Amino acid sequence: MSSSTPHFPHSPAPSDRRTAPRPRSRISWSWLALIGAAGLISVMTAPGQTAGLSVFTDPLIVELGLSRTDVSLSYLIGTLVGATVQPFIGRALDRWGARSVTVVIGVGFAVILLAFSFVGEIIGLTAGFTGVRMAGQGALTLAATTAVARAIHHRRGLALGIASAIGSAGISLAPIFVERLIASVGIYDAWRWEAVLVAVVVIPLALVFPKRAPAVDPESTPSTAQLTIQKESWTLPEAVRSGMFWVIAASLATSGMLTTALAFHQIAILGAQGLTPLEAAANFLPQTVTGILATLLTGSLVDRVSPKVFIVFSMVTLAAALVMLPWVSSGVAAIIYGLVLGAAGGSLRGMEAASYVRYYGLAHIGNIRGVATAIGLASTAFGPVALSLGFDLTGSFTTPALALALIPVIIIGVALFVRPPQRA
Repeated sequence: MSSSTPHFPHSPAPSDRRTAPRPRSRISWSWLALIGAAGLISVMTAPGQTAGLSVFTDPLIVELGLSRTDVSLSYLIGTLVGATVQPFIGRALDRWGARSVTVVIGVGFAVILLAFSFVGEIIGLTAGFTGVRMAGQGALTLAATTAVARAIHHRRGLALGIASAIGSAGISLAPIFVERLIASVGIYDAWRWEAVLVAVVVIPLALVFPKRAPAVDPESTPSTAQLTIQKESWTLPEAVRSGMFWVIAASLATSGMLTTALAFHQIAILGAQGLTPLEAAANFLPQTVTGILATLLTGSLVDRVSPKVFIVFSMVTLAAALVMLPWVSSGVAAIIYGLVLGAAGGSLRGMEAASYVRYYGLAHIGNIRGVATAIGLASTAFGPVALSLGFDLTGSFTTPALALALIPVIIIGVALFVRPPQRA
């Protein structure tokens, strides 16, 4: 890329790159603006993330007269149904572009949150979970990262790492503000305030994203850039027939399932190890610190290092966190556990989108990532239930945690033997 602005995939390539003046810096204000917009939009996914919704769990049990199991099953169903929509969101991003699709998602997400504020029974709760998981956890995250992946060519991994780190930091802090908001106005008005905030922040920032590329006249000669993009890009059917697609998707699904399980039950898990509720809640802090650092480091290196390195590192640290649980106690051991668990999740956030572009090109990246996002989102529904059932069967969290540690070990074994995709 020879321009200081983000390179949009369908823009004409320079006719002679050898004579084009070399800029002093390829990181410009437009590069930073796009990353900042994507990062802040990612923060606005918090009302649909596990962290943002977990604060509502106990108040919902009281307000609706439901059991914890009822709420958990409602959350599971809503997450699974919301995941099925993600491939269609990805296809829309490829067809209409990030700007238009993100505006529609922002409006839809705000309306869903507003409707959620009128829930009064289990069916409405399940419908609300479906909407916020579909729009927040899935679609808005997919749109923000795809916009950066498609528009930025120079240091794409670093750009995605920065945007993801901004989103992670905001989502990690969101429960504190949401808890205070619920304490002040109640759960129903809290959802209404979230609806207003999503609309006010997401819709204007979406205008920073690039417009949809103009349609190509079939009778005209395609530009060099268009020919290159089409030649180097894989379709979704081609991508899913390659092993690397499934290795990346499986690593994301494993991380999503197990980290969600540990976060969902964190107070109970660490409480069983002797930590007070305050100490257990405070463990999110070291997780956030290493999560952000790992995201930034991964993003800065992923353009030059094989994604397998980050997949293996993530799975090793995730398995280590699960194996550490029986020895976690208040003090240094709990802090180390939090640091290791945070690194496990953060090392994948800065890798996924850049790796799919690296292997499969840009033309169908929304469609390809839409399927991967659906797999990852669906996996988060099963983690809390698996750990809860394990607890019911064994009477502790440590035994099922040790059993679940086998999953990332299996992913490591597969990743080491899968080759980068090559067309026949």
